[in-house]
Amino acid sequence: MKLARLKAGFERLLEIIVVGLMIVLTLEVLLGVTFRTLGLSLVWYDEVASILLAWLTYYGSALAALKRAHIGFPGWINGLKPAWRLPAVILGEAFVFGFFILMAWVGWSVLDVLATDSLVSLPFISVNYTQSVIPIGAVLFIIAEALNLPDILREARGLQGLRSEAAAEVSH
Repeated sequence: MKLARLKAGFERLLEIIVVGLMIVLTLEVLLGVTFRTLGLSLVWYDEVASILLAWLTYYGSALAALKRAHIGFPGWINGLKPAWRLPAVILGEAFVFGFFILMAWVGWSVLDVLATDSLVSLPFISVNYTQSVIPIGAVLFIIAEALNLPDILREARGLQGLRSEAAAEVSH
């Protein structure tokens, strides 16, 4: 039950961030289009829009992972013999965790290299700040996968029916 509450809270946090980023990006695009229509282009528009889109992508992918809506191969896993499902899922999850741990580490390492750089159009904003989304997004994805891991392993063992049967018994 605690895991479900933690997962729901994490999902709510990611939804707030993603919706907030979508609103900010939408307003920024509308502002940019309006100014260009008036012949008064904003110098920072393109650079900020691309950063906001990257942020939306990273935070949105963590939300998609939490909702288990990312790209996967459930048909392939379900088609395996029961004895092979769990090892295949464990191997797949190990690759996912490994990739995102590596991405977080490399993303964090890159921040040192970018420490002295700033945005071209807004020199008072550090590139470190804008690129911090890489390690943060990777860690958020890892958290999302970790929160889903018990369900993923239960399904791989073929126990997902037990959970729904138990829930049906409780409701009666």
